[in-house]
Amino acid sequence: MNYTPNDLQNLTFKKSFSGYNEDAVNDVLDKVIEDYSAYIRENVELKDKLALLNDGLQHYKNIEESLQNALIVAQQTGEDVKKNAYEKADNIIREAEIRAQKLINDSNQEVVKVKFEYEEAKKKLHVFKSKCEMLLASQMELLQQIFEDEE
Repeated sequence: MNYTPNDLQNLTFKKSFSGYNEDAVNDVLDKVIEDYSAYIRENVELKDKLALLNDGLQHYKNIEESLQNALIVAQQTGEDVKKNAYEKADNIIREAEIRAQKLINDSNQEVVKVKFEYEEAKKKLHVFKSKCEMLLASQMELLQQIFEDEE
């Protein structure tokens, strides 16, 4: 850069017979053109850089949005998995309780059956004992009669 805005404002040219010195004016104009061209190039470069940065920013915003959506899907999936696990656990517990109750009922029926069989066996034993006692008693009487007859 050749001139600042203050330099251009305070710039004075020497006058000659036909007006301002043409070489001095052309020098200033060349420097102003050079500065202006540099500003235009720099402006274009900055606009290109800004567009590139905006594209990059948009790309990262899209990635952020995708990640947020993925996170939401992952959270929903996690909640669904958790809900299904609780439901499955509840079903397992219910089935276990039903099976346990069935086992208890079957066991109670088996106990009743065994008690009934025990009582039946006890009655049969009592009947057998009574018959044996009667048989033995009758045999004893028979033996006593035989011994009495022999005497």
